[in-house]
Amino acid sequence: MPQKILIVDDEQVIREVLEFNLANEGFSITCAASAEEAMEKLSSDFSLILLDIMMGGMSGYKFAETLRKKGNTIPIIFLTAKDTENDMLTGFSVGGDDYISKPFSIKEVIARIKAILKREKNTEQFIFDDFIIDFESKEVYLGSEKIDLTKTEFNILAFLAMNKNRTISREEFIDEIWKETPFITERTVDVHITRLRKKLGKKSSLITNKQGFGYKFNET
Repeated sequence: MPQKILIVDDEQVIREVLEFNLANEGFSITCAASAEEAMEKLSSDFSLILLDIMMGGMSGYKFAETLRKKGNTIPIIFLTAKDTENDMLTGFSVGGDDYISKPFSIKEVIARIKAILKREKNTEQFIFDDFIIDFESKEVYLGSEKIDLTKTEFNILAFLAMNKNRTISREEFIDEIWKETPFITERTVDVHITRLRKKLGKKSSLITNKQGFGYKFNET
């Protein structure tokens, strides 16, 4: 399955040039003309975001900052005409992984994308003692035994693991896991996590509940 890239830029010509060349490299491309549109299109199966900074409405900086505050760790490469040292520092401070100035070389963009995706591939498994979460195959193992999880249960576990040692509120779970499903209550989160912990058996203590705040993947 090709890796998915989300291109976010308010200039149609740039979107089309990037889409054409990246598709030729074998990537699956989705485009958005604004951060607001990107927020609606973004899902957990994207591998990377190419993000313009200066756009009408929400800026690229704000979009990246919003994703990071939600615990979303998808790699972000900023594409921008702003190329001062302060601009670069701002980009990295809000969670950017790389920064390419306009006008840019398509070869450079492709090389940067492949470098980041190669780095990310080395972190496609979470291993804690004999407990393994494989983010690529979406499988979980305890020793040599595979733990059968539903798609929702796996997504909850992966979200927790990617934000290990940080308490995640029920509202954050709803926004991340059920963002396209209306009328989800906090009780739904509790029920799914109870079932998930039961399936984890002796590793159920990895998921702890901080009363009144939410849940945490407790690696310590």
